Amino acid sequence: MGWIYLLICGVLEVGFTTCMRHTDGFKNIPWTAAFLICIALSMYFLELATRNIPMGTAYAIWTGIGAIGTVMVGMIWYSEPSSLIRILFILGLVTCISGLKLTSGH
Repeated sequence: MGWIYLLICGVLEVGFTTCMRHTDGFKNIPWTAAFLICIALSMYFLELATRNIPMGTAYAIWTGIGAIGTVMVGMIWYSEPSSLIRILFILGLVTCISGLKLTSGH
């Protein structure tokens, strides 16, 4: 169950970074509320995940999922650069996350 929690908290990290883009210095109340909800739930599920997954592994994978997801959201919805080199580096992160999962012993 820890790996499912880790996936959920990683997706919620993408949610809070995306919401943060729209908070307008935390003056936009709906986006600020969404940001706070996503970050609180992300931390909650990260805590649940670390009950079964080593903390260092869980944290690295959480940040990796968030980084990959946030970059992809930026490229797809916000017209951020999507060069071949960026995509290769994203694939490198995916490889590292997969390696951590495979070697975690859980």
